Amino acid sequence: MEKKRATPVEAGAKKKRQKRNLRNAALLVIGTAGFIAVAAVAPSMFQILGRTGALTRLKYRSKGVLARLKYKDEIEFVERDGKKYVQLTDKGEKVLDLSREKLKLTSKKQKKWDYRYRLVMFDIPEKRNGVRKLLRLEMQEVGFLRIQDSVWVYPFDCEEFIALLKADLRVGKDILYAVVEEIENDTWIRKHFDLPPD
Repeated sequence: MEKKRATPVEAGAKKKRQKRNLRNAALLVIGTAGFIAVAAVAPSMFQILGRTGALTRLKYRSKGVLARLKYKDEIEFVERDGKKYVQLTDKGEKVLDLSREKLKLTSKKQKKWDYRYRLVMFDIPEKRNGVRKLLRLEMQEVGFLRIQDSVWVYPFDCEEFIALLKADLRVGKDILYAVVEEIENDTWIRKHFDLPPD
């Protein structure tokens, strides 16, 4: 049976996902260690990512990841006793905090619902369309549900995630976070999130 080939869109999305996973793994390794030898980054990433390919290939790719993180000012290299080390910058710490919050929200552990909805509403100017797209993408990845054009809902506490996202995207005043007791005709929302019926 012939193997189905991924469409260009699917292949592009997969490539972006892999890049993001490598970046997050590198930040997690460096952030957890605090200060780590460059040579130790790839083996530690391999442990986090599991069997995503040969270690030698991951070592090669980790160099590219570290170069991109340095370019984005998320890490810095330090030389001591002839060895090269890497550590997070303040910006890198913030990016790692955001990644950890995302991981918490997407965790498969069953959360107990408190019968409150979290609404996120935004009004981002047209000239910042790229930021608006990025915001939507971030919320989709976490599992928010779009209920109106710029109104999204999530059933669990996500205030820290939204605060970090606002800071990361520099859109503090353009996003409102609200906790509401009920939304009319919410049966479809409950069904979407697999929440208990009314």
